[in-house]
Amino acid sequence: MSKYSESQIIDIEERLRQAMLNSDVAELDALIAPELIFTSYLGQIVSKQQDLAIHQSGMLKFSALMPSEQYIKTNEGFSVVSVKMHILGSYEGAEIDQHYRFTRVWAVSSAGSLQVIAGHVCVVAI
Repeated sequence: MSKYSESQIIDIEERLRQAMLNSDVAELDALIAPELIFTSYLGQIVSKQQDLAIHQSGMLKFSALMPSEQYIKTNEGFSVVSVKMHILGSYEGAEIDQHYRFTRVWAVSSAGSLQVIAGHVCVVAI
């Protein structure tokens, strides 16, 4: 696999942000690897199927995803992104107005395309 450019990673990160904002399950399915390992801010492991189900159910609704402090490291075969995100929305009816930091690893997955294969999120104290 070749090294992806920073601009390619910025573009795919924006696709992911828009898909999350719109709960676009088809686009999320295309961007998330089947073998995803994602660690939530509560320390729980979330699979691709669980992530898609949350969006599909309507339990999670975003009204705004405002990124800042984005860092990208491109490597041969994978890229790592760290981004601070101010999130507004709701989860199971409870309001969300919080800053988080996401770390994502982008690589060619078992599906054969550039996808998120691993990620982590934590709450950012402001």
